[in-house]
Amino acid sequence: MSPDRLPDCLFCRIVAGEIPSTTVAEDEAVLAIRDIAPRAPTHVLLMPKRHIGSAADLTEADGPLLGGIFALAAGIARSLGIADDGYRVVTNIGRWGGQTVDHLHFHLMGGRPFEWPPG
Repeated sequence: MSPDRLPDCLFCRIVAGEIPSTTVAEDEAVLAIRDIAPRAPTHVLLMPKRHIGSAADLTEADGPLLGGIFALAAGIARSLGIADDGYRVVTNIGRWGGQTVDHLHFHLMGGRPFEWPPG
């Protein structure tokens, strides 16, 4: 078992192809999939392929990974036709922050207006 993958992590299992998902985009470090319980007309999850628990576990060394995630998100937004009207990219941290899977992931949502503050 790779130290970059946890055997009981849902998203590690999706990245490994053990659990089916609908891939939207992918590069060597990041997988983007359709959310199975969308909260907006467009709802894509972007996750690093290596296990990182949450944004609270990131370090300065993860800067290139984060840049790649946001560049991929922008490309997906353009390709899905939501870039011009705007979209939201968010990550949740911990139970009170709304994180339900302990693997860093970003929600790319669009296709409708969003309120502020959320939830």
